[in-house]
Amino acid sequence: MPTAEGLTAIQLEQPQGGVTSLDMASLLLCAYELGDWINQSAEVAEYLYWKTAVNEDEQVKQVTRRFAKAKELFVECERFGRFHPDYNEAKDKVKLIERELSEIESVRRFKAAEQVVDEMLYEVSRTIAESVSDNIKVPGNEKAGGGGSCGSGGSCSCGSGGCS
Repeated sequence: MPTAEGLTAIQLEQPQGGVTSLDMASLLLCAYELGDWINQSAEVAEYLYWKTAVNEDEQVKQVTRRFAKAKELFVECERFGRFHPDYNEAKDKVKLIERELSEIESVRRFKAAEQVVDEMLYEVSRTIAESVSDNIKVPGNEKAGGGGSCGSGGSCSCGSGGCS
């Protein structure tokens, strides 16, 4: 991947001889260039390839439709909580279909590629933040939570209803 050496935000001299903190236009240009480098990376190419594969996979579409129906039933049961007579059965069915979906190769590979891109973006964010100060907070990375999967609220575009 290209490096950011030689990219610097230009400081502007003011008429009285002072210097403004930074030139936002220059900083934004650097940020867009960094974004372009990331978008041209092998990791993003792999992610986009598997995203398309998931979107075009007929098996994923079929399982996704079943998942959406099961989830709809579970949401209905969930309104009453575990006191609903079908609550546990509906919950188990959602988990079973979600597991079936995650066993499809294109979905597995998409999740793995998504995790690689997520980790790369986290490392870039952390590097930028730490280059400013050790006290800057870095956007969280959901490594421990296992986010990003189908049905768990991640960004898988398989259309399972749990993804964005």
